Amino acid sequence: MDTSILIAEDDADIRDLLRLYLEGEGFQVLEAGDGASALRLAREQSPSMAILDIMMPEMNGFELTRALRKYSDIPILILSAKSQDNDKILGLNLGADDYIAKPFNPVEIVARVKAQLRRAERTSGSVLTVRELTLDTASFQLTKSGQPIPLTPMEYKILALLMRSPGRIYTKIQLYEGAIGNYFEGDDNTMMVHISKLRDKIEDDPKSPRYIITVRGLGYKLEK
Repeated sequence: MDTSILIAEDDADIRDLLRLYLEGEGFQVLEAGDGASALRLAREQSPSMAILDIMMPEMNGFELTRALRKYSDIPILILSAKSQDNDKILGLNLGADDYIAKPFNPVEIVARVKAQLRRAERTSGSVLTVRELTLDTASFQLTKSGQPIPLTPMEYKILALLMRSPGRIYTKIQLYEGAIGNYFEGDDNTMMVHISKLRDKIEDDPKSPRYIITVRGLGYKLEK
């Protein structure tokens, strides 16, 4: 397998643990002990995915996420001892695709990595249109009434899923598993953050959405 995973983590024991499990699944592992070294490695080696710690010397995980998103759409999983919602929201808003707090189960990390990579590999040449929204799934470009709207990779995946079945109600678990990967307890907040950010971008009034509708007690749907 040529798929490579970049691990940016200043704790050598955690890097060793992640490398052990990822290599056991056939992945090539690239390692960096600080953010600046990780960014250089990412530019040189072009990994398929990155796992980033937040608290690192020289460049923290948030700064590294921002730097990576300037030129790359690879899946990014943030792994950190910081479990507060504000840190999670910041990481996702900067372009991370997933967030797991320490202590973690390495088996779950591997499952999430595989899920992210599966979705990153999905490419089709279709153009999806729902009212004023047009999503080109080949170029990953969204426009509303002809005006481009930038999306993070995860926002794109969620919106593409909704636009493929307008009017269908997705539970949070269905939406998470369909767009992101295996659902784990506690992932509800992650999906709510992504939905909120999507509404900020595509709705005229995010507080009174016309596109992404909450169906109370059930989930979300994209209004036809």
